Amino acid sequence: MNVLVGILVVFGSVAGGFTLLGGNLLALWQPFELVVIGGAAFGAFCISNPIKVIKAAAASLPALLKGSKYKKSLYMDALALVYDLLAKARKEGMMSLEADVEEPDKSPIFEKYPVIAHDHHAVEFLTDYLRFMVSGSIKNAFELENLMDVELDTHHEEGAQPASALSRVADGLPGFGIVAAVLGIVITMGALDGPAKEIGHHVASALVGTFLGILLAYGLIGPVATSVEHLARDEAQFFKVIKTALLASQQGYSPQIAVEFGRKAIFSTERPSFRELEEHVKRK
Repeated sequence: MNVLVGILVVFGSVAGGFTLLGGNLLALWQPFELVVIGGAAFGAFCISNPIKVIKAAAASLPALLKGSKYKKSLYMDALALVYDLLAKARKEGMMSLEADVEEPDKSPIFEKYPVIAHDHHAVEFLTDYLRFMVSGSIKNAFELENLMDVELDTHHEEGAQPASALSRVADGLPGFGIVAAVLGIVITMGALDGPAKEIGHHVASALVGTFLGILLAYGLIGPVATSVEHLARDEAQFFKVIKTALLASQQGYSPQIAVEFGRKAIFSTERPSFRELEEHVKRK
């Protein structure tokens, strides 16, 4: 929602200020300039990125309109799920988690947390490392942490690609604006023998090309790239919370203390209090 508000403020401020200064908004409506700038930028985006990055960038845009899903309620559900799994393992033994790990879609514990259960990446991350803990193939918490770090670093690099690709588009937009302006000047040179009004129209169109390139770069695509980067950061932090709780359990801490370790890894803006998390776990 804040993305839409920001876009409206940016374009509203520019259009409003231009109008208040006595400008005519219709003078800024140059669709062919947009074709040159937007088409060239999109073509360069396709040239410079593999199809997987293009798809990832396109998939990230709808998420901007919804906002980050990593809110306090999601963190509380994730930690409550981890607590239930660890509590079962402590009470019945680690082998009791084998069915939950191998078939999470049939697990009564996962069914209690449908939002988490429908997050394929979160379920896969959680079950993969619980599988190691159940099998006992990795007994050392430091070895488990190293493996987690490898996966999270890879995930972070992959998640940063869409934002980086969009950021490069933003960097190139002022240049494409200049291209559109130069083309406008070329057209103007061919109309020098025409009336002054026609020449002025062509010059104004050319200048609008430069204006649009800069505005789209710093008022739209650049901020969108930064927002996509923030979404990727929030996702990475979510996995870090799960990682911290699992590692604390692997080091021998009780489920209550393990989820407290995880709670401390949550950003302060989403972090529940100790009492909030305790009550949520009990309710579940």
